[in-house]
This record gives sequence, structure tokens and C-alpha cells, in this order.
Amino acid sequence: MSDVRIRFSVENRVARLTLANPAGKNVMDLQFCHELGQAAIACETNPDIKVILIEAEGDVFSMGGDINSFVANKDRIHAHILDMATQIHIGVASLRRAAAPVIAAVNGMAAGGAFSLLAGCDVVIAKRSAKFNPAFTRTGLTPDAGGTYFFPRVAGFRKAFWIMATNPTLTAEQAAEIDLVTQVVDDETFRDEVEALVRKFADAPNGALSGLKALFRASLTNTLDDQLSLEARSIAGRCADPETMERLIGFLNKSK
Repeated sequence: MSDVRIRFSVENRVARLTLANPAGKNVMDLQFCHELGQAAIACETNPDIKVILIEAEGDVFSMGGDINSFVANKDRIHAHILDMATQIHIGVASLRRAAAPVIAAVNGMAAGGAFSLLAGCDVVIAKRSAKFNPAFTRTGLTPDAGGTYFFPRVAGFRKAFWIMATNPTLTAEQAAEIDLVTQVVDDETFRDEVEALVRKFADAPNGALSGLKALFRASLTNTLDDQLSLEARSIAGRCADPETMERLIGFLNKSK
């Protein structure tokens, strides 16, 4: 296995979290969980980041939890898994709190914890050949990495329960039908499509997408009245921003 599970970099307002253990099928072991948490916290605390991309090396996105490490730690399995889950949940929560939207680029199979991780992303773009499987209950496990929070909100409660209970392997098109995947692209154009989307988000007006993400997150718990109030304050704040006003004036000038 690679000495590094996740390569993290920030350049041109883009944070990249690259799953970097293709020989090990990018499994989620304890080191992976720690590195995800560290990278996610770095994203959450950097106000200059405008988009976060999660991608993977090799032909597998991630096979999920490292079953070999589970068995190797069977004598202390409860503590081992609790440590892993706690660390990956730090990462999941930080990515959720980060102002920048999160894009996942799925190049191959995404199973187990990776399936859950994708459900919590803002946008998921996938190769047409990619596959998806929750996998947890097949081996007697229950989901982690936010799967039972995000996936029912994406696919609907009954559909999400059925999929996590029966573990079908979904094609990219099937995953798109239940909104786990946002966009399916041909394998040959996958990299170009990902980079075009990343650049589009990075070049978006300052505050627009982060404000959109914040509003969508708040809507999960707000009442309608609270959400309307938040929308009013948000759009007023955006209009009061000098850069936004310049864009509005520019739009009017172009339309004349």
C-alpha cells in the first residue's frame, strides 16, 4: 500500500483530495480516516478555497472500509472501529461545514464508506463505467460516514433503506436516477468534464456558491419562515457586496 492515503493540495482556489492508494483499491483504513479528517479541516478553515474536489487514482474510487484491518485488529475491534469512525466523521462534518461546495469525481467502484461519502457531496460526476454499492449490511455491518443521514435525503427514505438493505450494485445511470450521481459522462471525456466543472465553480462570483451551499444546508432543519428570513438576509448581503454590484451593473450594460 501507499505511504499516503490522501494527497491534499490547494492551488488556484481549488482544494484537491486525491485518494492515492490505487494498489490497495483506495480502502478506508485508520490512516485514511485520519488523513481525510486533516484534509477536510484544512478545507473548512481556509476561506480562499472556492471548490473542493475529491478524486481517486487508479480504476477504483474506493472499496470502502479495509476489512483486512478489521480482522487484524479483531482482539480490539470495538476500539479500532470506533477510532476509525470517529476520525472519518470528523472529515465528513468538516466537509459539510466548509464554505466551498464539494465535488466528487467517481472513476470506478465506490462501495461502503465511499458510497456514504458520495451521498454527502454537493455534486457527484461519474464515469459511465462507474459502479456503486453500499455493501455494509451484506457483511453484518451498519453504515457510517453519514450514510444514514445523507442517503435518505438524496434518494428518499424507502428507496435508501431498500438499497442499503439489499446492496444492489448500481450502474452510474441507476445512481443518477436516485440522485446519488449528478452527472454521468463518457469514460473518454471524464477528466476533461471534471476539470471544466471544477474551473466553473472556481471562477464563480465570490460568495455565490458558498452562500448557496449554506442556504441548502440550513433548509434541512429550518422552518419555512426561518428559511425565508435567511434567504432575505443572504441575498441582501450579496447585493451589498461591491463585487456583486459591479456584476449587476455590467449585466445591465450588456443588455442595453
